[in-house]
Amino acid sequence: MSTVPGLFCAGDASGASSHKFSSGSHAEGRIAAKAAIKFIVENNQMPVLEPAALEALKAEILKPLATFEKFQAATTDPEINPNYIKPRMFMFRLQKIMDEYAGGITAQFTTNEALLKKALELLAYLKEDAASLAAANLHELMRCWENTHRMWQAEAHVRTVLFREEDFRADKPQIDEEKWHVFANCRFDPKTNTWETMARPILHVFSPQPKEPAIARV
Repeated sequence: MSTVPGLFCAGDASGASSHKFSSGSHAEGRIAAKAAIKFIVENNQMPVLEPAALEALKAEILKPLATFEKFQAATTDPEINPNYIKPRMFMFRLQKIMDEYAGGITAQFTTNEALLKKALELLAYLKEDAASLAAANLHELMRCWENTHRMWQAEAHVRTVLFREEDFRADKPQIDEEKWHVFANCRFDPKTNTWETMARPILHVFSPQPKEPAIARV
């Protein structure tokens, strides 16, 4: 379960790892599903929502459809419009930021502090444009929110790599096992609009094997 009660995560949503692939995400999905069912059984009460709050939430969710309906006639090509951005182009911008600045394949999976800070700057611009996402149909509406979630996850990833300096960091090549043999977590506070990054201990299923002494080579 995430820091939001009742919100469960699996796959990339529960932390990026190059060793997960499909099988790992599948295993995490089963774990999250069982935990979600347990949570529902133990908290078997419908939440109480004010009608006004519910209507405001519905309006926010459906806003991309309303944006497209309002501005689609401003241009002859609905894919290009100064008043909105479609989810496909939004996705390309997000992928480009993460690929070039956050240790993607074109950067040969390396990055550094300057590139990561530039990524945060570009993600801040992208977050502003997320308010102008537009959807021509329900499929694009799903893509709008999917990309919004990806954007938040991307920022969490960048901030975590900034905190955990040995991940993909060409400017921090040395490894300190005593200090960095931990999980790196982050949390966003919507009330203060700030991020908190922290280290969490690793709880080993098996005791770590002692390292063999280094052998000097001549």
